[in-house]
Amino acid sequence: MSDTHTLDVLTVDNLLVYDKFSGDVVAALPQNDVDGARDALARAVAAAPAAAKTARHERAAVLERAARILDERSENVAHLIVTEAGKTIRQARKEVSRAINTLKLSAHEATANAGEVIPFESFPGGEGRRGWFSREPLGVIVAITPYNDALNLVAHKIGPAIAGGNTVVLKPSPHTPLTAQLMVDVLVEAGLPDDVITVVRGDRSVAQALVSAREVRLVSFTGGFATGRAIAAAAGIKRLAMELGGNAPVIVFADADLDSAVSACVSGAFWAAGQNCIGAQRLLVQREMYERFVAAFVEATGRLVHGDPREETTDIGPMISASAAHAARQTVLDAVAAGAHLRIGGTVEGSVMAPTVLTDVPRTCTVWTEEVFAPVVVIEPFDSEEAAIEAANDSEYALQAGVFTQNLSRALRVADAIEAGGVMVNDSSDYRLDAMPFGGAKYGSMGREGVRFAYEEMTQPKVISILT
Repeated sequence: MSDTHTLDVLTVDNLLVYDKFSGDVVAALPQNDVDGARDALARAVAAAPAAAKTARHERAAVLERAARILDERSENVAHLIVTEAGKTIRQARKEVSRAINTLKLSAHEATANAGEVIPFESFPGGEGRRGWFSREPLGVIVAITPYNDALNLVAHKIGPAIAGGNTVVLKPSPHTPLTAQLMVDVLVEAGLPDDVITVVRGDRSVAQALVSAREVRLVSFTGGFATGRAIAAAAGIKRLAMELGGNAPVIVFADADLDSAVSACVSGAFWAAGQNCIGAQRLLVQREMYERFVAAFVEATGRLVHGDPREETTDIGPMISASAAHAARQTVLDAVAAGAHLRIGGTVEGSVMAPTVLTDVPRTCTVWTEEVFAPVVVIEPFDSEEAAIEAANDSEYALQAGVFTQNLSRALRVADAIEAGGVMVNDSSDYRLDAMPFGGAKYGSMGREGVRFAYEEMTQPKVISILT
């Protein structure tokens, strides 16, 4: 996930929020300084004992009510996401529906994942003992969220945290603070005490003050590798849960259904203007199918409508900023200068980048080695299964991958060999169910998201043993 261009919306006194398509200022919000961040942290610390004692059914009821409120207001919320994050209206509606599900899943964890009975008598010497472990809250959690899923990724952090009985200091992306605040306001309206979640807005010094605080028990961060490294260096001895992006490969074998593979990969590459940490970035196609796949993929890409995200027919809206779009274009130009072939796209108008397809890309280029986080995809041929696996694994970053083949044995064999947190068979890399474990397999992999798994990261087992 991109680290770039996260401070260009901060002024001395206010955080300016822009319509990502028009560039118009839509809000000016007060920022917190370091002292304000420490005050927010103190509120979270003071509220933690009461949050921990809140009955599980009460936590679940708040989350369920919040899901209902969000559902009732879904269209208005979707339009806010369009304005603030730049997603197309159809994509924004899907994000709202996912966030509703995330809150419902969190409500379930609050009541269903309370602990387990321990079979002490399973080992000699344990006879006569009875007991269990319960899942207890950690205390204060700092959650730092990105702009690309401005609603659902907030839900993924604060939903499990509430379910576990914690308090949260939330620092949302400066690009999308309104959507994050809306989620918090909905939870408070649903009955959550307003000191359980405190929202902090500010620059890197504010973030550093939060993550380095001794009172914090876990930092949950979704964002770029450079920021993740800085957080890890500042955090000290505390739990870290980080989702730091990827560089997703998709392998397409010659026996795959061409139309299905092209359709899925076009969606996987360009969803949310490519600002998707599991988006398909490197498409590896068996040579027997390569030319047909490239031709079909380029044709399908050319049919995509890019522009105003409010239009129902728009497929690709703006990137998070014009500067991010121009930086992505420069990455493409650098690849072309190194010998890559630009098949389609590569142009930028304002903050909208046309969907871009590159072939013949040297593996030294940034578009091969790093997450581009833009509507840019690389297509490369391969000759053998072994070569495809080697190319797929040629990255330090490994969130998810995809494999297309009609051979089940091959699909399972290749899925086992790919180094990634998840492998989607006969689908693009970008499929995610909010209930499944989600995280990386290589550099930067720290913990798992997915509601049940985040809930378990945000709680700790406590053993009770009774000798009868």
